[in-house]
Amino acid sequence: MNLASQIVMAAAEAEHGNVALETLIFGVIAALIFGLLAIVTMSYRNVANRHSAKAEAWAAKHGKHGAGHGH
Repeated sequence: MNLASQIVMAAAEAEHGNVALETLIFGVIAALIFGLLAIVTMSYRNVANRHSAKAEAWAAKHGKHGAGHGH
């Protein structure tokens, strides 16, 4: 028996179960991480409008140049 056939036989003996099912946890973990990042991203929605009173006060004090959070 040569080395290549021993490796093949060892691999056949070590093979067990469904490999796709065994690696499913990696996909679940990745989905959870992306979900968490989506929640963090969504938490920054409408931030400019939350502070629009401050921006308008600054614009009134300093003139219209550069005011309005990019508007």
